[in-house]
Amino acid sequence: MDRSLHVRPPIALPWRGRRAPAALLRLRAPASSLLVRRWIRVSLVCVVVAVPLLGGGWLWFRNSGFVAVRTVNVEGVSGPQAHAIEAALRSAGRGMSTLDVNTSALRAAVAQFAVVRGLHASPHFPHGLTISVTEQSPVAALVVGSVRTAVTADGFVLGPAVVSAALPSVSAHWQPLAGQSVHEGGVLAELAVLGAAPRALAARVSSVYTGAHGLTVSMRNGLLVYFGDAARARAKWRALERVLLDEGSAGAAYVDVRTPERPAAGGFPEGVPPPVSSAAGEEGVSSSDPATEASVAALAEGLRQSSPSTASGAPVGANEPAGGASPTSTPSEPQSAAGGQEASSAAPAGGSEAGGEEAAAPSATTEASPSGGATAAPGG
Repeated sequence: MDRSLHVRPPIALPWRGRRAPAALLRLRAPASSLLVRRWIRVSLVCVVVAVPLLGGGWLWFRNSGFVAVRTVNVEGVSGPQAHAIEAALRSAGRGMSTLDVNTSALRAAVAQFAVVRGLHASPHFPHGLTISVTEQSPVAALVVGSVRTAVTADGFVLGPAVVSAALPSVSAHWQPLAGQSVHEGGVLAELAVLGAAPRALAARVSSVYTGAHGLTVSMRNGLLVYFGDAARARAKWRALERVLLDEGSAGAAYVDVRTPERPAAGGFPEGVPPPVSSAAGEEGVSSSDPATEASVAALAEGLRQSSPSTASGAPVGANEPAGGASPTSTPSEPQSAAGGQEASSAAPAGGSEAGGEEAAAPSATTEASPSGGATAAPGG
């Protein structure tokens, strides 16, 4: 028998014509593909194990002594409560870490201080912390009987602990507690006038009250400023600055800024001081004070030193845009039976206030008053 002609028949596979089993396909897969799949499995196992370990390590590290706060700097505090506020914030800050600053705990530490409006904490790795405090500054001491309490320009009561001798006084009929607000309309108007005052003039105000000429600001040197009401308060303060910086206003006992386009100074003494009028007696200031001229001059000099825009003697607000017709002369009219004269302003010349600032005329004129004194009216 010739075996060379014998051909072995093919082996019949049960899956012929169908898809091979998955196990057989894995056997046929290249070795590189198997290695990739094994590396992926190992990586997933490592991630599952490492994440809890790293998370726990981070939680331990950020509250450890390696990043503990050791130096706390407090910025932005002033006034009689400054030392107590700084101590409270330093005590609360030293219990934290630079990687875990608890701002809520810092706010709670100063919650008893009404003067603190807000704060911001900035950590400095590894051991520093800077806390910037935003205060709501008092503008006046609210006086009810013998009790004095500090209040802000919007009527928020800060409490007696914040009162200082430098604050001007405002009288009221009702004494609110710290953290409450003032609701008396007249008092709110007086506080609004103080809140609009430039820093150089605010430090020289003694009191604000409502008199025969409406809202009246009494300066510490005895000068009276007639505001009338709280409308356009910032423009009226600007007008007062212009009058004080005018050399012709030296010796004035009062300044009328009820119409800020036409501010006027009056009450100048003559050779023989006139008697005190009834209106002046009610307001507690005599227009014949021999020291008034020097006081007004000193006030003007303080304005020039404190404001760069007035260092050269230029009127404040001279560069502001004009909002209407140029001001006209200010007539003067008798005000009291005792001979005191007041420079009163005519109707506004159409000037408008933009953004709280008022158009200003840099020039000033001096008019003779019936009593023989002179009335300076910047803007003539």
